[in-house]
Amino acid sequence: QVQLVESGGGLVQPGGSLRLSCAASGSFFSIATMGWYRQAPGKQRELVATINSDGTNNYADSVKGRLTISRDNAKNTVYLQMNSLKPEDTAVYYCKAYVFGSRGFGDFWGQGTQVTVSS
Repeated sequence: QVQLVESGGGLVQPGGSLRLSCAASGSFFSIATMGWYRQAPGKQRELVATINSDGTNNYADSVKGRLTISRDNAKNTVYLQMNSLKPEDTAVYYCKAYVFGSRGFGDFWGQGTQVTVSS
């Protein structure tokens, strides 16, 4: 089993910054892709950014230039540096990992962390 634990959410004013972290633990061989998704009230969960084990990444158009994803493979941890935050960035942010374990590949999700951008 794989556990993902997110941290770093909170309340920030527009234009401010936050850094989210997500650490994976448990029994697995490797993590292929890690990513961040978000879900605002009344909306579907959407992709924010993903990063592969080789560092290649992908971003939603709405966050390009403001949010930066990175990962530390040695720590099985993914980060999301969030700058120039806007009220529309308010959502619960979820970490996801595509993991290779004894039963093959599978997706695992964290419990989510709330980010609120408001003055």
